[in-house]
Amino acid sequence: MPTFTKEEIVHLGDLARIALTDEEITRLQGDLNVIAESINKVQEVATDDVEPTANPVPLEAYLRPDVPETPLTQAEATAAPRSPRPACSSHRAFWDRSDMSTTELVKLSAAEMAAKIKAKEVSSRELVEAHLAVIESAEPSVKAFLKVSADQALEQADAFDAKSDEDKAQMPELAGVPIAIKDMIVTKGIETTAASKILEGWVPPYDATVIEKLKAAGMPLLGKTNLDEFAQGSSTEHSAYQTTHNPWDTERVPGGSGGGSAAAVAAFEAPLALGTDTGGSIRQPGSLTGTVGVKPTYGASPVLARSPWPPRSTRSAVLPYGARLGLLQEVIGGHDKRDSTSIPEGPRPMVAAAREGMKRDLKGLKVGLIKELGGEGFQPGVMARFNEGVKKLEEMGAEVIEVSLPHLPYSLGAYYIIMPSEVSSNLARYDGMRYGLRVMPPAGVPQTAANMMAYTREAGFGDEVKRRIVLGTYALSAGYYDAWYGSAQKVRTLIIDDFKKAFEKVDVLVGPTSPVTAFKFGEKTEDPMAMYAIDITTIPANLAGVPAMSIPAGLSDDGLPVGFQFLAPQQRDEVMYKPAAALEAALEESWNGPIWQSLKTPWLDGLDK
Repeated sequence: MPTFTKEEIVHLGDLARIALTDEEITRLQGDLNVIAESINKVQEVATDDVEPTANPVPLEAYLRPDVPETPLTQAEATAAPRSPRPACSSHRAFWDRSDMSTTELVKLSAAEMAAKIKAKEVSSRELVEAHLAVIESAEPSVKAFLKVSADQALEQADAFDAKSDEDKAQMPELAGVPIAIKDMIVTKGIETTAASKILEGWVPPYDATVIEKLKAAGMPLLGKTNLDEFAQGSSTEHSAYQTTHNPWDTERVPGGSGGGSAAAVAAFEAPLALGTDTGGSIRQPGSLTGTVGVKPTYGASPVLARSPWPPRSTRSAVLPYGARLGLLQEVIGGHDKRDSTSIPEGPRPMVAAAREGMKRDLKGLKVGLIKELGGEGFQPGVMARFNEGVKKLEEMGAEVIEVSLPHLPYSLGAYYIIMPSEVSSNLARYDGMRYGLRVMPPAGVPQTAANMMAYTREAGFGDEVKRRIVLGTYALSAGYYDAWYGSAQKVRTLIIDDFKKAFEKVDVLVGPTSPVTAFKFGEKTEDPMAMYAIDITTIPANLAGVPAMSIPAGLSDDGLPVGFQFLAPQQRDEVMYKPAAALEAALEESWNGPIWQSLKTPWLDGLDK
């Protein structure tokens, strides 16, 4: 096991082109020695007879004709986008047709909103105005949004409302329903920062593929939500701009890295939100905020483009209220010909599967109870709610079988080698040369390109990002590559095999989404391994490239939400929608309504006066 000295930390900082301060060197020395002690365990099972796996989905799944695309012209690539206008000072809704109050409207599910649009009982503009009113009221206490694109959303809503009935009939079911966007995802004309100072003020000249799809679907963009910087974190405490609060208890975290998206949906600021999930960045916040979080099969939803980095475990994810419908995943899913890691097939029949699940007949379904997800480190209240969910599945006819994923305990160590390595490699593009922040060396320091890069990265990156860059730089260094990075990829192979064997016995796997409920701010920031450890339940799905979903399972003994996680085989996303929809329906019946009815929402008070 390596022992990091201060001299080695300085050397790694030099390799990573970060001008670390003395305080940072001391802190990183302690952190990396603790982390190394934990992740060194991966070498125990990374034997010579195990082949490493770099990509969780077999390469054969990506094969397609190699047809060149016409690139952007120089004028298109360099054109200055229109800067978004400032948000209006007030967004109180004035209804033309709807008899529903603002509070009643925003508490509808996205599917219910879509149905009212179709029935001409409400307009897209009315929905946008209602959510903007909630955002204005909620943001002082929730802080889910980094940027509210009010005027753009209203323009997009008006454009949809102006379409003919014939045109609307050809659009997806969610057409006209507004959505929030994680600030990792590139949005033309709207600042995209990845919650980092190094990208402050950057306004992209193009849209990510998922944003193109949302716009084509007539779904107005409410704004950009907060996250852990470059999606590096599990609490949204590592944003360079603000800390997002959990609507269930504003003294607690909303989870991460997509805590802003989760909090926005939980607080009724948005009916839907888009995010990313590299190690649980949607499912874990979904669990902690009482919302639904979905991670598709790796390669099943477009990834082009996100501002910071495209790791081999990430896919777009969604945060809707209600697992009944996979409507949003069907909107954003499918093949992206501009993305080399996109699987060339259309979306799976998730909506049909969810609607079938709402009949609550699970006879013939085999559910695998993951043996390793429980015991020490899992709150009793979390396990109690999870076990109640399992019992409901059995009552609806499912056969529950305990299955083992024997290498799951090694997934945490493997992930925190692979992911920092990809961070170190991909974030090397932020060098102060081409775009983003530029900080020149102070007086007395040679004014070289290398020094400019080092001081730019020191000023632009936060502590957590620096920690992962330095750790990844070490893992990829000559002499350590095979022992660390290579061993981690071997563990990925073993985990993929574990999932394959499990899915030979069962149709779907289940486990708690998070071992704990929402914790208080600062509770885990001083101990990186304590923070990393809460991802043990979500990381395996990312390493294996399988789809996964978290739905609310009720409230723990502390009155905070608990998540119930479903996992399905690769490219079979629809398999998890049927039992998830069934369980959600059964639980809500036992609760006499959705989980959010227990949520206190003072920011909604007075909106209807």
